[in-house]
Amino acid sequence: MTDTPEPAADPADLSARRFYRAEQEVGFAESHPRLSPQQQDPAYELAFRDTDFLLRQELRPVRFQLELLKPEMLLDEAGIASTLVVYGSARIPSPDAAQGLIDAATTPHARKVAERLAAKAPYYEQARRLARLAADANVVERGRRHFVVCSGGGPSIMEAANRGAREGGADTVGLNITLRHEQEPNPFVTPHLSFQFHYFALRKMHFLLRARAVAVFPGGFGTFDEFFELLTLIQTGKMKPIPILLFGGDYWDRVINFHAIAEEGLINPEDLDLFHRVETAEEGWARIVDFYALETGD
Repeated sequence: MTDTPEPAADPADLSARRFYRAEQEVGFAESHPRLSPQQQDPAYELAFRDTDFLLRQELRPVRFQLELLKPEMLLDEAGIASTLVVYGSARIPSPDAAQGLIDAATTPHARKVAERLAAKAPYYEQARRLARLAADANVVERGRRHFVVCSGGGPSIMEAANRGAREGGADTVGLNITLRHEQEPNPFVTPHLSFQFHYFALRKMHFLLRARAVAVFPGGFGTFDEFFELLTLIQTGKMKPIPILLFGGDYWDRVINFHAIAEEGLINPEDLDLFHRVETAEEGWARIVDFYALETGD
């Protein structure tokens, strides 16, 4: 808020604003001392400045709307027209940290788990390279940016995606979620594009509102949730098809038998064409380039 008042509007100007802006009204309210019991009671606080009021159970619909609007407005102001979304585990180590994870294991079971996670470390590098390819492509149309890399903003595969984009000199988006255990943005998320969500539903909506391609790396329940919601939206026609790149064929074949679901008649065989198996960043980016007939400059 500025201390300089707006110039008085010309009463004859039909386009002049007749009401003060909210931030000006806040200035008016704060410029006067609150001396009486009525002014000091929370009931007197401006409703949109009253945090305790906004946190009431009855205000949940308002909080939903705020969580929808804030990222949407800020992404639009940043000129981001579309995103390349990267889903994946928060537990897979970077190649540099893989051996340390194994060495830190204190039991045979923990070592076995660490070895399995370390074996997936190459996917960290693939996520990083895919994001770098998107950043290097620098797709801009009518002044608005496309395929801006967007992740959950956390560690591991998410960090790799944000890291690759930043290494390419591009902005990168992080959509964090508040959890009981510590959850904070990785250092490669562009600060003014780092968002924190209370509602998983709104976070997942923002992942897909601007998505023009999605890369899915090995992950757990959260990745499954995001991946299958995307498949369901496209399968049911709620969302138009986009490239869905499934990295880690061996992992996905081990944990999900997609063909068995089709053989049981619970999905159509052609539903298996909704996603494409890829193993390298270059292969994944080529799928995106082909789908949208992008000019690559080669």
